[in-house]
Order: sequence, then structure tokens, then C-alpha cells
Amino acid sequence: MSKTRTVMIGCGGMARHHIRNMLKMQATTTISVVCEPSAQAYEETAAMFEEAGVPVPPNQPDLAKLLSDQRGQIDAAFIITPHVFHHDQTKACLEAGIDVLLEKPMVMTGREAESLIAARDKSGKLLVVAFPGSLSPNVRTAATMLRNGDIGTIKTISGVVWQNWGVNTVNTWRQIPARAGGGFLFDTGAHLLNTTVDLAGEDVAEVAAYLDNQGRPVETLGVVIARLKSGILVSLHGCGEAMESCESDIRVFGDKGILYTGVWGESLAIQHKGGTPVTPVVTPASLGVWEQFLGVRAGAANPCPPEVGLRMARLWDAIQLSAAKGGSSVSVAK
Repeated sequence: MSKTRTVMIGCGGMARHHIRNMLKMQATTTISVVCEPSAQAYEETAAMFEEAGVPVPPNQPDLAKLLSDQRGQIDAAFIITPHVFHHDQTKACLEAGIDVLLEKPMVMTGREAESLIAARDKSGKLLVVAFPGSLSPNVRTAATMLRNGDIGTIKTISGVVWQNWGVNTVNTWRQIPARAGGGFLFDTGAHLLNTTVDLAGEDVAEVAAYLDNQGRPVETLGVVIARLKSGILVSLHGCGEAMESCESDIRVFGDKGILYTGVWGESLAIQHKGGTPVTPVVTPASLGVWEQFLGVRAGAANPCPPEVGLRMARLWDAIQLSAAKGGSSVSVAK
């Protein structure tokens, strides 16, 4: 595989987390340029390249100028910026003829998701949403096992994610509603919403939700009861005011067993009879979402197209609507 020439749009803490793995993939990846308005974030990113003995990419904070100057020299973009910027930045990259890996949640609203699908179709370029769960070998294996009936007929699904998110994100953009689009359940909790529905293999039809801000500008607690199109019942629980932690658990209950995994695909196990040990399922190791994105660029099926982002956006729209109505049940938009 030839090297993928990449632009990193955003160099904050999460971007640097991904860059650490990308720097281990020198045979397939070259980070040619970055787009970061913060001088401090760029300096911290540059230090990572220096430590790895890799040339430091230049920084062009103006995305429009970057795309113009680099036309024909960039193959793909990895966009990791505040949620409010996702739509316009992705649309600009697709229109410039660049494949895109876009950090979750894909967009702020269902309407923005529909716009990106149209931009993808018009450009003919690749758009992958960077949900580590859906892109992980564990969740892809789990989905296959569920479709094959390894635990029989799915009856219910229960998912929970917890983190000391509220205190950790004070005075950051993540607690500014206009930039973040939501709080814990839309940020870390987006993994819970997406992975659960991905495992189910179908859309949500109806939800009832309660959200609690705990005195903060955005919600940090959330409980959702959902019914899938087939009638499968789902419970989702997000606690962003937990002790110092960041963990998750998803359990899919069938009439012949239980499947256990996490919202990031961090584990996978199965149990077929009560009282017997839960048996781990071995899957291939992965360096993360960028490695999986390269596989899709090379011809593998795309498990996270913008239609996944649309499903997530419509679900979030319905959750907010239900919470605003005091937990009344609402239908998810088609």
C-alpha cells in the first residue's frame, strides 16, 4: 500500500492521542500538514514528531488556504475539532477531493448529517465516522456473532458508560452548548448510543429520555429507554459525574446466551449457560480508527459511513426532544 498523505485538522488532546498511533504507521501514513489555530497545541504536537524522529509537519491554521495550497498533495483528512465545526470542515474537504475520517459525533443535527451524505455522494469521496467501537475488531466480530445467532434471538440490550466527565471538562468547549451540541451523553455517551444500535443491527423507532445537567451548562447524566424497529427493548445509562474513571459495559441478552462488550470495543466475551464462566472471544489486535480507515480506503467494507452519523444524529434529536417533554415517548425521525 502506498503512503496516505494526510492532513490533521485539529491538534488537541484527542488528536494527539490518535497521532501517537499514526506515528507507529510510517509505512502507510505521512502526516504532511496540520491545521491548528492554537500555537500551544501545535507546539505539543510538534514535540511528539520530534520525539519519534519524524519531520514536523507545517501548520496552516486557515483551512481554505490549506486546501487550496495543498490541492493534489493530500489524500485524506482526519478531522478532530469541536463538534460545531465538523459539518463545514468535512464538506470543504470532500469538495476538495479528499477522503475524510471524521471524529464522532459526526455532526450536531440530523439536517447536517443529511447534508454531508449529499456532499459525499456528489464528491464520490470516502467519509468514515471515527467511532472506535464500530471500527474495532471486537464490535465487528460481535455484530457477526449476533447476526449468526450465536446467542439465539436478541431479547433486550443494556448499556452503560461512566466517567468523571463533568469535572474534567469544566471551562472547556465541551461544556459550551453552541460548540458541543450536548454534554456527556452526546460526547463520551455518543459511543454508547452508536455501538448499542450497531450491535442491534437496526434503527431505533421510539425513545423516552431524561437528562440532568447537575448545575452545569450541559447534561452530565442521562437515562434512555428505547424500542427498536423490531420491538427489541434497550436501556442506556450515562453518568458523567462518576468517580475518576472512564469505563463502559454493554450486554446483549439472547434466549441462548449473553454477549458482553464495551462501547469502544475494548472487550468481547460470551456466555451460553448460567453459572458457567464468561468466555473471552479472541480477535485481531488493532492500532485504532486510523488503521481501520486505511483498510476501508484499501477496499474493505465501510462499517461507519455517514449514514451511521445520520442514525446517531436522529437518535440524539429524539433524545433531546423527549427530555424537553419531561420524558415523554417520541418517535425517531425517518
